[in-house]
Amino acid sequence: MNPSLHVRSSTAAEAMTYTATFTFAKRQFDDDFHRLDAQIAEAARAIPGYLGEEAWENPATGLVANVYHWDTLAALQQLMQHPVHREAKSRQSEWLAGYQVVISQVLHVQGDGLLTDLPLTPHEIARAP
Repeated sequence: MNPSLHVRSSTAAEAMTYTATFTFAKRQFDDDFHRLDAQIAEAARAIPGYLGEEAWENPATGLVANVYHWDTLAALQQLMQHPVHREAKSRQSEWLAGYQVVISQVLHVQGDGLLTDLPLTPHEIARAP
């Protein structure tokens, strides 16, 4: 193990974090999709407990993954119940050729501490003295 690396695992006494990974295959996006997508992102960022997000695309498969980070499951559930999110979910087949959502509890985060712009880095990784 790298001696300059400090891994902090969450314990019962520490706050757990959660991720919601939304993976999908794209169809044609229209103005309604972009409007709802922007409104969902705005709603997520306004919820106390929102920690950040990342988006990834696999060029080989064309799949896209949006990963939202939350400090509580209740905060994540608040987004899931938001009216704009519910509207987009009810219309997903207009823009998506399939999707999957994985909700996970983060047990630990590790790294060298150099990727400081990632949502969990400031919360979970500290450089050793």
